Amino acid sequence: MPRIAALNPADAPSQYRAAGRSIPLQNFWKQFLGLLVALVLFSPTLSMAGGPRNNIIGASGYDLTTYFSQEKPQRGNGHHVAEHDGVTYVFATNENKKTFQANPGKFLPQYGGFCAYGVSVSKKFVADPEQFDIVDGKLYLNLDSKVRAIWLKDMPGRIQQGDTNWTKIVNTSASAL
Repeated sequence: MPRIAALNPADAPSQYRAAGRSIPLQNFWKQFLGLLVALVLFSPTLSMAGGPRNNIIGASGYDLTTYFSQEKPQRGNGHHVAEHDGVTYVFATNENKKTFQANPGKFLPQYGGFCAYGVSVSKKFVADPEQFDIVDGKLYLNLDSKVRAIWLKDMPGRIQQGDTNWTKIVNTSASAL
Protein backbone atom coordinates (compact mmCIF):
# COMPACT_ATOMS: atom_id res chain seq x y z
CA MET A 1 0.00 0.00 0.00
CA PRO A 2 1.53 3.33 -1.01
CA ARG A 3 2.24 5.75 1.74
CA ILE A 4 0.52 9.09 1.36
CA ALA A 5 2.47 12.04 2.55
CA ALA A 6 0.62 15.30 2.82
CA LEU A 7 2.35 18.39 3.99
CA ASN A 8 -0.91 20.19 4.30
CA PRO A 9 -3.98 18.28 5.60
CA ALA A 10 -6.13 19.97 2.99
CA ASP A 11 -3.92 18.46 0.25
CA ALA A 12 -4.57 14.85 1.40
CA PRO A 13 -7.35 12.90 -0.30
CA SER A 14 -10.61 13.06 1.65
CA GLN A 15 -10.57 9.37 2.70
CA TYR A 16 -7.34 10.04 4.64
CA ARG A 17 -8.50 13.20 6.40
CA ALA A 18 -10.27 13.36 9.74
CA ALA A 19 -11.28 16.56 11.49
CA GLY A 20 -9.04 18.59 9.27
CA ARG A 21 -5.91 16.49 9.92
CA SER A 22 -4.26 13.78 7.90
CA ILE A 23 -4.11 10.36 9.53
CA PRO A 24 -0.84 8.63 8.96
CA LEU A 25 -1.97 5.30 7.51
CA GLN A 26 0.94 3.41 9.01
CA ASN A 27 -0.03 4.44 12.57
CA PHE A 28 -3.65 3.48 11.91
CA TRP A 29 -2.69 -0.09 10.97
CA LYS A 30 -0.35 -0.40 13.95
CA GLN A 31 -3.12 0.67 16.31
CA PHE A 32 -5.69 -1.56 14.59
CA LEU A 33 -3.45 -4.65 14.75
CA GLY A 34 -2.52 -3.88 18.36
CA LEU A 35 -6.18 -3.71 19.30
CA LEU A 36 -6.92 -6.96 17.46
CA VAL A 37 -4.07 -8.78 19.22
CA ALA A 38 -5.20 -7.44 22.60
CA LEU A 39 -8.75 -8.67 21.97
CA VAL A 40 -7.55 -12.16 21.09
CA LEU A 41 -5.12 -12.42 23.99
CA PHE A 42 -7.32 -10.95 26.69
CA SER A 43 -10.62 -12.49 25.69
CA PRO A 44 -10.55 -16.19 26.61
CA THR A 45 -13.76 -16.98 24.79
CA LEU A 46 -12.37 -15.61 21.53
CA SER A 47 -9.10 -17.48 21.82
CA MET A 48 -10.72 -20.88 22.51
CA ALA A 49 -12.73 -22.62 19.84
CA GLY A 50 -16.24 -22.93 21.18
CA GLY A 51 -15.40 -21.50 24.59
CA PRO A 52 -14.07 -23.19 27.72
CA ARG A 53 -14.73 -26.87 28.33
CA ASN A 54 -14.31 -29.06 31.37
CA ASN A 55 -12.57 -32.31 30.66
CA ILE A 56 -12.34 -33.93 34.07
CA ILE A 57 -11.98 -37.70 33.91
CA GLY A 58 -12.64 -39.41 37.24
CA ALA A 59 -10.42 -42.13 38.70
CA SER A 60 -7.87 -41.54 35.91
CA GLY A 61 -10.09 -43.43 33.50
CA TYR A 62 -10.57 -46.56 35.60
CA ASP A 63 -13.96 -48.27 35.76
CA LEU A 64 -15.10 -47.64 39.35
CA THR A 65 -17.38 -50.69 39.44
CA THR A 66 -14.45 -53.05 38.81
CA TYR A 67 -12.86 -52.10 42.13
CA PHE A 68 -15.77 -53.88 43.78
CA SER A 69 -16.27 -56.76 41.34
CA GLN A 70 -12.75 -57.81 40.34
CA GLU A 71 -9.46 -58.43 42.06
CA LYS A 72 -7.79 -55.64 40.09
CA PRO A 73 -9.44 -52.48 38.69
CA GLN A 74 -9.88 -52.25 34.94
CA ARG A 75 -9.55 -49.23 32.68
CA GLY A 76 -12.71 -47.98 31.07
CA ASN A 77 -13.03 -46.81 27.48
CA GLY A 78 -14.67 -43.98 25.62
CA HIS A 79 -17.59 -46.10 24.45
CA HIS A 80 -19.18 -46.24 27.92
CA VAL A 81 -19.19 -42.90 29.77
CA ALA A 82 -21.37 -41.31 32.44
CA GLU A 83 -21.20 -37.89 34.02
CA HIS A 84 -21.74 -37.30 37.72
CA ASP A 85 -21.33 -33.91 39.45
CA GLY A 86 -19.37 -32.49 36.51
CA VAL A 87 -16.91 -35.40 36.35
CA THR A 88 -16.87 -37.88 33.49
CA TYR A 89 -16.36 -41.53 34.41
CA VAL A 90 -15.53 -44.23 31.90
CA PHE A 91 -16.50 -47.89 32.11
CA ALA A 92 -15.36 -51.15 30.57
CA THR A 93 -18.90 -52.21 29.64
CA ASN A 94 -22.33 -50.67 29.23
CA GLU A 95 -23.54 -52.93 32.07
CA ASN A 96 -20.93 -51.40 34.41
CA LYS A 97 -22.02 -47.92 33.36
CA LYS A 98 -25.65 -48.74 34.18
CA THR A 99 -24.61 -50.25 37.54
CA PHE A 100 -22.77 -47.02 38.40
CA GLN A 101 -25.65 -44.80 37.28
CA ALA A 102 -28.07 -46.72 39.49
CA ASN A 103 -26.04 -45.86 42.64
CA PRO A 104 -23.00 -43.60 42.05
CA GLY A 105 -22.37 -43.04 45.76
CA LYS A 106 -21.62 -46.73 46.21
CA PHE A 107 -18.68 -46.56 43.82
CA LEU A 108 -17.21 -43.06 44.11
CA PRO A 109 -13.83 -42.92 45.85
CA GLN A 110 -13.65 -41.16 49.19
CA TYR A 111 -12.26 -37.62 49.40
CA GLY A 112 -13.08 -36.82 45.80
CA GLY A 113 -10.53 -39.38 44.60
CA PHE A 114 -7.58 -37.64 46.25
CA CYS A 115 -4.98 -39.64 48.16
CA ALA A 116 -6.47 -40.90 51.44
CA TYR A 117 -3.20 -40.49 53.32
CA GLY A 118 -2.79 -36.96 51.93
CA VAL A 119 -6.23 -35.93 53.16
CA SER A 120 -5.39 -37.35 56.60
CA VAL A 121 -2.57 -34.78 56.76
CA SER A 122 -4.70 -31.98 55.22
CA LYS A 123 -3.26 -32.26 51.70
CA LYS A 124 -4.76 -33.11 48.32
CA PHE A 125 -2.36 -35.39 46.45
CA VAL A 126 -3.29 -36.89 43.10
CA ALA A 127 -3.90 -40.58 43.68
CA ASP A 128 -2.70 -43.61 41.75
CA PRO A 129 -5.86 -45.60 40.94
CA GLU A 130 -3.92 -48.86 41.31
CA GLN A 131 -3.07 -48.07 44.95
CA PHE A 132 -6.42 -48.69 46.59
CA ASP A 133 -8.24 -50.31 49.46
CA ILE A 134 -11.90 -50.98 50.10
CA VAL A 135 -12.79 -50.47 53.74
CA ASP A 136 -16.36 -50.97 54.96
CA GLY A 137 -17.58 -50.83 51.36
CA LYS A 138 -15.80 -47.53 50.61
CA LEU A 139 -13.04 -47.00 48.06
CA TYR A 140 -9.86 -45.24 49.21
CA LEU A 141 -7.04 -44.34 46.80
CA ASN A 142 -3.45 -43.44 47.68
CA LEU A 143 -0.57 -41.59 46.03
CA ASP A 144 1.76 -44.56 45.56
CA SER A 145 2.73 -47.88 47.17
CA LYS A 146 5.03 -46.23 49.75
CA VAL A 147 2.36 -43.80 50.91
CA ARG A 148 -0.22 -46.60 50.94
CA ALA A 149 2.07 -48.63 53.23
CA ILE A 150 2.16 -45.71 55.70
CA TRP A 151 -1.63 -45.34 55.45
CA LEU A 152 -2.14 -49.07 56.12
CA LYS A 153 -0.15 -48.91 59.40
CA ASP A 154 -3.01 -46.96 61.01
CA MET A 155 -5.86 -47.19 58.55
CA PRO A 156 -8.69 -46.60 61.08
CA GLY A 157 -6.91 -43.56 62.52
CA ARG A 158 -6.07 -42.19 59.07
CA ILE A 159 -9.68 -42.60 57.93
CA GLN A 160 -10.99 -40.83 61.03
CA GLN A 161 -8.49 -37.98 60.55
CA GLY A 162 -9.22 -37.88 56.82
CA ASP A 163 -12.97 -37.60 57.41
CA THR A 164 -12.39 -34.69 59.80
CA ASN A 165 -9.92 -32.94 57.49
CA TRP A 166 -12.00 -33.43 54.34
CA THR A 167 -14.79 -31.21 55.68
CA LYS A 168 -12.20 -28.45 56.12
CA ILE A 169 -10.34 -28.78 52.79
CA VAL A 170 -13.01 -30.01 50.38
CA ASN A 171 -13.42 -26.55 48.80
CA THR A 172 -9.73 -25.61 48.87
CA SER A 173 -7.63 -26.13 45.75
CA ALA A 174 -4.83 -28.66 45.98
CA SER A 175 -2.25 -26.00 45.18
CA ALA A 176 -3.40 -23.85 48.11
CA LEU A 177 -2.73 -26.57 50.68
